[in-house]
Amino acid sequence: MNWSDIADAMFGGLPYYGEILGLVSNSLWAGAVLGLVGGLVGVFVMQRDMAFAVHGISELSFAGAAAALLIGVDVVTGSIVGSIVAAAIIGLLGARARDRNSIIGVLMPFGLGLGILFLSLYDGRSASSFSLLTGQIVSVQTGQLWWLVAIGALVLLGLLLIWRPLRFDSLDPQSAAARGVPTTAVSLLFMLLLGLIVAVAVHIIGALLVMALLVTPAAAAMRVASGPLSVPLLSALFGFVSAVGGILLAVMGTLPVSPYITTISFVIYLVCRGIGARRGRVTRVPA
Repeated sequence: MNWSDIADAMFGGLPYYGEILGLVSNSLWAGAVLGLVGGLVGVFVMQRDMAFAVHGISELSFAGAAAALLIGVDVVTGSIVGSIVAAAIIGLLGARARDRNSIIGVLMPFGLGLGILFLSLYDGRSASSFSLLTGQIVSVQTGQLWWLVAIGALVLLGLLLIWRPLRFDSLDPQSAAARGVPTTAVSLLFMLLLGLIVAVAVHIIGALLVMALLVTPAAAAMRVASGPLSVPLLSALFGFVSAVGGILLAVMGTLPVSPYITTISFVIYLVCRGIGARRGRVTRVPA
């Protein structure tokens, strides 16, 4: 492959950019919802030190989607079932961080192995199976879009309903339990909400790279802000820019959407990390 082939893969669709945008409007809406809601959920993922759990849930979500693809049912339904099963197992058995990490370490290879098995048995188009791993900008159909938007709205509503006790439990679980907060129920509900938004992410960015929208935006926001309102808002903004910006760039060529989304998300994190480090150096300089 030479530079001309690379340029064509990245920008070959520019002459037809407007027409292509019309074809991926569903993915743009789904990406926007995922970026906003995923950014908000990611704040609690970081506060609760559950980045590893995101990846574990995504593997079983991938297995569920692959199973649905194999038997000919809607892949969104399959990914939701896989995510909910994984989230419930982690939430019920992994109350302590050590237990949680060991359970996730067991679930991840099992889910990935199942997914690979189901894909190897699938006789349909290879692009459909590949998109479950890396994302596909044209894979969101109109019927699936409404499901994805509804799931995003449900996750957002659930998050708002438990926001205060969840934030209390995330920052100081011992005090929250002492104050009568139902920490077990709150943790399990959050895991289920996390499972639902991971299922959405699998269809936009793929099972292997979901942390780019559920972890990185929040990690970036925490580098430049610390307020209870500014961090979630910045995280949602960073997630939105990464998802929508990645799709807008991807439609210019033939490459998968995931490299664009992950690159934008990573660049935002690097910039925020640099800003945070500079602020830290300034505050340490004596007056």
